Amino acid sequence: MSSDNLVKSLDRALQIFEVLGSRRGGYGVTEISKEIGLNKTSVYRMLSTFVRHGYVEQDAEKYKLGYKVLELSSALLESIDLRTEAKPFLKELGNVTNEVIHLVVYDRGEVVYIEKLEGNETLRMHSKVGTRAPMHCTGFGKVIMAYLPSAEVAKIIDRQPMEAYTINTIVDKNELLENLQEIKRKGFAYDLEENELGISCIAAPIFEHTGKVVAAVSISGPTMRMTTERLAELQEHIMDIANKISGRLGYRT
Repeated sequence: MSSDNLVKSLDRALQIFEVLGSRRGGYGVTEISKEIGLNKTSVYRMLSTFVRHGYVEQDAEKYKLGYKVLELSSALLESIDLRTEAKPFLKELGNVTNEVIHLVVYDRGEVVYIEKLEGNETLRMHSKVGTRAPMHCTGFGKVIMAYLPSAEVAKIIDRQPMEAYTINTIVDKNELLENLQEIKRKGFAYDLEENELGISCIAAPIFEHTGKVVAAVSISGPTMRMTTERLAELQEHIMDIANKISGRLGYRT
């Protein structure tokens, strides 16, 4: 944007906000003046206006962001739509991999498909947007479980027997728990024909602003293409996209 189109006073005010948000203990007028290159009188007037409206708080000679800013942040976070925010990143992942991309959310002990992008390669899968899938035998289900509280995981496992969807499905509780520990250590999960024969996938978790896991993204393809080498190549892509989506939800590492 051309500097001619900027409202200088507003530009300075936003610079003050950015400075105040960079340190928990707050800043004095002189410090802010030096940071943004504006005289102390102008900085003081802007700060006084912010204080009056609740956007900045004054503690002795220090100024820091006020709770009014938090109210705006909360309103923004509540208005974020996961599917909308994730869509461009899912497309990016699909363009890079040419495989099927899934976006799922966690809901009452199961995962729900909320987005599916078909790859350029022909692949028939049972998944459909709006349908549910089990946690213990899917990559996205397992990667979500890995980051849930242990009590929640126990409820999921104990609620109903872990059905064997294929000969590769993990149906032993202790084996699953060990698998979840490994997944959390690595930051991603595999589904090696555990839900559908001939289909393998890799999945990564998505977190909201509070740090709570709420969803997952996955790349699925025929096992003949999803070799050990290919899955290893996809690790960086899936984790990068999951981190970008988490960032759009307000999550910060």
